[in-house]
Amino acid sequence: MSIVTKEEGVAVFLAAIPEMSRAELLAQWLKDHGRPAPKGISRRLLEYSTAYEAQVRAFGGLKPATKRKLDRIATQPRDKIETGISKKPAKRLTPGARLMREWHGRTHHVEVTEDGYRHDGAIYGSLSEVAREITGARWSGPRFFGL
Repeated sequence: MSIVTKEEGVAVFLAAIPEMSRAELLAQWLKDHGRPAPKGISRRLLEYSTAYEAQVRAFGGLKPATKRKLDRIATQPRDKIETGISKKPAKRLTPGARLMREWHGRTHHVEVTEDGYRHDGAIYGSLSEVAREITGARWSGPRFFGL
């Protein structure tokens, strides 16, 4: 007689989920969540939920700190959610400012004008256009010039 590991048992159950009827998936939802599934829930979501709950039962769920963080995010207004991405105000370049960048042994100078950016006698509408002209590739102009 062979011993079935927890991992193997879960794998077998997960493999059987696509073959379950909608009624079986709805019954599993009721068992997992203690209440009926929302009306109109898709089969795909029923399958995902069933798979997730089986893995939680076998291996454990989210850490309490992660649950608290998710709860906090769920209850915050959308504009107040901290993503960890700092939003620095965009730097404004005033006409007369000069930018300099060395690229492949050549120093490039760009002057900020009222009409755009002057480089090698030509006027460009954005720093990205200047960076593209210099490198031949699609660069972010502010990033290329270190802004």
